[in-house]
Amino acid sequence: MLFVLTACDDGNTYVEPPPPKVTVAAPAVQEITDYLYFTGTSQAAAVVDVRARVPGTLENISFAPGTFIEAGDPLFLIDQRQYIADLEIAKAQLQSARAQKVEADKALARAAELIKRGNVSQAKLDEAEAAARSATADVSVKEAAVRQAELNLEYTDIRAPIKGRIGRNLVDAGNLVGQSEATHLATITDGDPMYVYFDINERDLLTVMERMRGQTGTGQPEKRDDFRVEMSIGGKEEYSFTGDLDFSESSLDPSTGTLGLRARFANPAEPQPVLLPGLFVRLRIPVAERQDMPLVTERAIGLDQTGRYVYVVGAENVVEKRSIVIGQLIDGLRVVENGLAAGEKVVVNGIQRARDGAKVDPEEAEMSAFSASALNSAGQQASKAAN
Repeated sequence: MLFVLTACDDGNTYVEPPPPKVTVAAPAVQEITDYLYFTGTSQAAAVVDVRARVPGTLENISFAPGTFIEAGDPLFLIDQRQYIADLEIAKAQLQSARAQKVEADKALARAAELIKRGNVSQAKLDEAEAAARSATADVSVKEAAVRQAELNLEYTDIRAPIKGRIGRNLVDAGNLVGQSEATHLATITDGDPMYVYFDINERDLLTVMERMRGQTGTGQPEKRDDFRVEMSIGGKEEYSFTGDLDFSESSLDPSTGTLGLRARFANPAEPQPVLLPGLFVRLRIPVAERQDMPLVTERAIGLDQTGRYVYVVGAENVVEKRSIVIGQLIDGLRVVENGLAAGEKVVVNGIQRARDGAKVDPEEAEMSAFSASALNSAGQQASKAAN
């Protein structure tokens, strides 16, 4: 009986469970760039409505809708027969006026000679001078009529005023155009470069000016390329387009407290333009660079009523809950602005098993393995291996 009781006593002895296993990693440390973020809308560098400037029947359309054209390319042709005839009439009238001027000049010369001999009166000389001046003026009128007729004939051959992409023709061949108004025929959009308009508030504007003051001493960039602007479209995280600040308004809008700005982005037509007018885009402007900033994976960051925190494994593998201030996201790693030092071991896997003040069994890893690019690469390799 004593042996049995002793055996039961030994079986009820409490054995402390082993500490939970977690994965820890030191923060990645790198230089980071601080940005100001904005939203804006894209707008073409130039938009031109092609219109009929003279009345007539639309005879020919020389372009394919939606294609890219160069300045001077033929677009529309209005029936020219009437305008060719008008030009011939104007030229004939000009020849007649010049002939009359020659006769008037000769008459004036004869009257001037005869008055010296006393064979004509002063009144006759005055009449000859008036006729000569009238003939000269008539020649000028007829010359202007010829230029007008030439211009009207030129307007029948409608050509592209700018390069760009032309939309569909709004009027078909055979229709009468320009009769009572300048008929809208098509629209040309020049999207290279592409402009993006956005607003900056007073606080951010002062931040940007301070940056420029530190670089140039004036608060203004020395040249346009000094002020880089990066752009993202379509909800993508990557800011894959790089442009420069092209224009700013002269003063803040007192009703909104903002300053209008414009960024300029190259958008070549070949092989195919990427940017279109009317896009809603996100922009960022670099304002400062900082060295040796710690970054951790977002899976290591917790959130409670006190704010963001991470678990740091210290001496003797004891966990410490550390409040942090987070910054921007870079390749899936979050910048820690305050609360964490380089070299400290942060729990990245098993955060749900860690407790403040408790011991853990840490297994070390590299923080870079948790970046978005590294995880994507690992996923692709696993997929290839599975296939």
